[in-house]
Amino acid sequence: MNSTITSKGQITLPGKIRKKLNLTPGDKVDFIFDEEGQVILIPQKKSVKELKGMVPKAFKVITLDEMQKTIEQGRG
Repeated sequence: MNSTITSKGQITLPGKIRKKLNLTPGDKVDFIFDEEGQVILIPQKKSVKELKGMVPKAFKVITLDEMQKTIEQGRG
């Protein structure tokens, strides 16, 4: 995906990126540089209420005992 910088230095984030990051008009983002000098865009934190529904529900609910058994099997 790409975007073009306007004469005012603005860009439009492609719809797929906005949807993936759950960004809506008025949201704020941070830009940081990684160790290799690449820019990373990070949405500023939202309230817990705004995060509801971002993570899909689990296909299968498991108990703590089932989790523990799975962890123990992985150690074997």
